[in-house]
Amino acid sequence: MTLTFSFCINFFLGLVALWPLLLGPVLIVITLGQVVSKKEGWSRFDGVYWSMITATTVGYGDFRPTTRLTKFLSLMIAFTGLIFTGILVAIAVYAASLALEANKVN
Repeated sequence: MTLTFSFCINFFLGLVALWPLLLGPVLIVITLGQVVSKKEGWSRFDGVYWSMITATTVGYGDFRPTTRLTKFLSLMIAFTGLIFTGILVAIAVYAASLALEANKVN
């Protein structure tokens, strides 16, 4: 099995095994995004869009929170996004180590 294919299989298996751990931060981000969108008068879709952009730390700036509460919630969304990214990186590193071990040349 090639290194890339082995990595992809192990990464997918890691995602499947840890989906409950991954689902938690996603739900937190979406829920907080809906709270912010309601307080700011945005549509539901805009709230999901904004929260995902904030969680991935892209931050286009087309939507901005204006109150103290919504600014604080945006910080919570960004922090939760960092946790989610850390979990994904940990899964990728583990998958890479398994793939490298399986394809080790003696």
